[in-house]
Amino acid sequence: MKEKPCILVVDDDPNIARLVQLYLEKEGYEVRIESRGDDALAAFRRNPPDLILLDIMLPGLDGTGVLKAIRHTSSIPVIMLTARDESFDKVLGLELGADDYVTKPFEPKELVARVKAVLRRTSGSAEESDTLAFPGLTVSLSQYEVHYEGQRIDMPPKELELLYFLASHAGQVFTREQLLERVWGFDFAGDSSRTVDVHIKRIREKLPGREALGWDIATVWGVGYKFDVKA
Repeated sequence: MKEKPCILVVDDDPNIARLVQLYLEKEGYEVRIESRGDDALAAFRRNPPDLILLDIMLPGLDGTGVLKAIRHTSSIPVIMLTARDESFDKVLGLELGADDYVTKPFEPKELVARVKAVLRRTSGSAEESDTLAFPGLTVSLSQYEVHYEGQRIDMPPKELELLYFLASHAGQVFTREQLLERVWGFDFAGDSSRTVDVHIKRIREKLPGREALGWDIATVWGVGYKFDVKA
């Protein structure tokens, strides 16, 4: 990461954007501001920042559209901002690959703390050189790559991180809430089961025939999931 991390703030409310800018610059961050989704996407492609604060309701292209486009090519950390305290918005953002979310109105100091936490978590993951290997499967957290039976598998960051986390704790059962906290890095009071279940479903679909290789992503009914390796 650069000595002075750059944060792209995307919000069509100039008062909120300026307030966030003041607090982040006080903490030593470089801050760029965009008010439209399409302009933000163009700014990201021209000069990618270290983290994006992305409002959901934007003119031009909404926040979910911006996030989808970013996740096609990048695992850059994104924190979603939403004025609507609705589980659907939060779950959708997580499923699309957001790293965190903050509901408006928010305390600027809390937002800064979330930014620092996400940057710590994502920069720490990038510095790791850990690679897990099981029959037919290799998961590299440093390269953010999954290879299955000789083929590279396209997995968004959170799917890969969830697979890596479960595989690195083979045999251990985790509840959905524990997985959300450990992989996404925060508590979530909404429909956490939907978020985790959707990610598990997508991972399984991309790894067919895994049981024949001696391992599986198993459902432990009434509890959660585990990476099960046959003896």
